Amino acid sequence: MGMLEGKVAVVTGAGGGLGRTHALLLAKEGAAVVVNDLGGARDGTGSSTSMADGVVKEIRAAGGQAIAHYGSVSAKDDAIGMIDAAVNEFGKIDICICNAGILRDKSFKNMTDDMWDVVLDVHLRGTYLVTKAAYDRMLELGNGGRIIMTSSTSGLLGNFGQTNYGAAKAAIAGFMRCLWLEGLKYGVTVNVLAPTATSRLTEDILPEEVQDQFPPETVSPPVVWLCTDEAKDVTGRQWLVAGNRVSLLSWQLTPIADRDLSHGPWDVAEIGERMLASKENWPPINPLRG
Repeated sequence: MGMLEGKVAVVTGAGGGLGRTHALLLAKEGAAVVVNDLGGARDGTGSSTSMADGVVKEIRAAGGQAIAHYGSVSAKDDAIGMIDAAVNEFGKIDICICNAGILRDKSFKNMTDDMWDVVLDVHLRGTYLVTKAAYDRMLELGNGGRIIMTSSTSGLLGNFGQTNYGAAKAAIAGFMRCLWLEGLKYGVTVNVLAPTATSRLTEDILPEEVQDQFPPETVSPPVVWLCTDEAKDVTGRQWLVAGNRVSLLSWQLTPIADRDLSHGPWDVAEIGERMLASKENWPPINPLRG
């Protein structure tokens, strides 16, 4: 018997890459899965039913339970519809993994409003709409639940040429850091995943010589564990997963200068001197790059 026997999950963007490996492993552990995928291209254009259908076939061929959903995460009716599909077909919703995403990478001087808006729409609004639909239904059913949002090191640590994507992913992490506090009352855990994995979204971002080191299958096990009953007290965390390396990202406070208010505000030159004097002790901007 798997660790998710009797659970029901919705995974967005599950027609390929990380979403597919999440869905397959959830099903292997016993969960019934709604495989959502619009079936569009990497930049979000187009649509097709074949991607979601293919993963459903894989799950059923292995003896699992799954249905397909082809809606867009950025459309409210579709977001509600995929959660309704889980409840109507399998009786409830226990797990929601927001994984769907697109890329419109460009240096900021070449960024257009359309590139900015569509990436924020899919990633941030899409995560909000699906999470909102799942969270509301979890509260209605009263059995708690697990929500996993997908952020990125581009949003948490930064990356060249991804200001739109990074802004959306940073906002998703901020969304999680607030929602988990509200979910405590209802037994709903909320965590963020920042994955490094080879997929069609990263094929021209990860250097070719290291792509074999980051298969998507290695990211899914800790994600699926976060959906189990064993993880009922694990919430509000930011998880970086790359290959078989699992890391917890926590913010570090570095004291720089402090004095009693009775001395009045810092003089600009004086505080600047203190800040520069402490620079050697500052943590790296991106610990993955040094």
